[in-house]
Amino acid sequence: MDISAAQYLQLAAPPERLRENLAIEVTEHSFLPSIDDILGDWVATIATPAFKLIRQKEGAKSAFCSIGAGVGLDALAAIEILDSIDIGITDVHVDVVAAAVANIRANLRDPERITLNAGSGDLLQPLAAFRPQYDLIYENLPNVPIDAADLAAARASSGHTPPRTENIPELLQKNLLALHYVALTQAKDFLRPGGSVLSLIGGRIPLAVFQEMGRFAGYRAEIFTYGWKIQSDPDAMISGHLAQQQNGLGPYRFYRAERLAEVFARVSLADSGKHAFEIEQRLTPDQLDPQQALAAHQRGETIGHTVVALRSFPA
Repeated sequence: MDISAAQYLQLAAPPERLRENLAIEVTEHSFLPSIDDILGDWVATIATPAFKLIRQKEGAKSAFCSIGAGVGLDALAAIEILDSIDIGITDVHVDVVAAAVANIRANLRDPERITLNAGSGDLLQPLAAFRPQYDLIYENLPNVPIDAADLAAARASSGHTPPRTENIPELLQKNLLALHYVALTQAKDFLRPGGSVLSLIGGRIPLAVFQEMGRFAGYRAEIFTYGWKIQSDPDAMISGHLAQQQNGLGPYRFYRAERLAEVFARVSLADSGKHAFEIEQRLTPDQLDPQQALAAHQRGETIGHTVVALRSFPA
């Protein structure tokens, strides 16, 4: 898979730390980036703008960790945009981590400049032996559960296996935030003083729940940016949320993409976090429940959802 770094990261000039053309290796378990549909790609559309805003406001973040690193594009984005040099990555599958490590090293202009720790397994635990401390821990973990058999056999780094053994507040379980919550609780042992966790989460639930998640985990959580994206794999993802809602979880909300584009065009990314609750209120009349969203998708309409970049600082 070949990717233009400048196009993917929306750079005004050729990249300084990455090769201009990225050669990305994938495995059968890798969650594939949406190269042909950038509006559907999390790293390009949501994570990269958030990284740029952090760099603009706070400067470089030398130590960066990605939980659920996939093919490694989020770490490459952090290296280029945040000037990160101490990198940690984890993912569920051994082959995914191996490919991500290879992708990161192969696509740097100066691989020797980077220290890279990596491991496969549960969230941050594979890195515990290295005893690292990070300025920014990034996670874009899945919300929709997947059966254990599917996790072993399929392209399943986009799913997780319930239930967790940790004591998770009912509000968070009901809203499919268990994995994000556990990541926050683990992250405290891996943050430098002043460090934070950046969680990218599909905003199919009320914004207030995200801040409550931070409070439950012992953080001061803020909506850093608020945006939207087209729903990737809509048949499976909308159906998955419909099934969960029918089982008593949620409720969940989707929107027509054209309406999301219209509303979010009125606010800059830098201001989106502080105006997030106002935007949410403006979108309230346009909410589609999963059944309505699935029907609209089947009629040929493009369905999207809001996206929260939650910044969490230990309280």
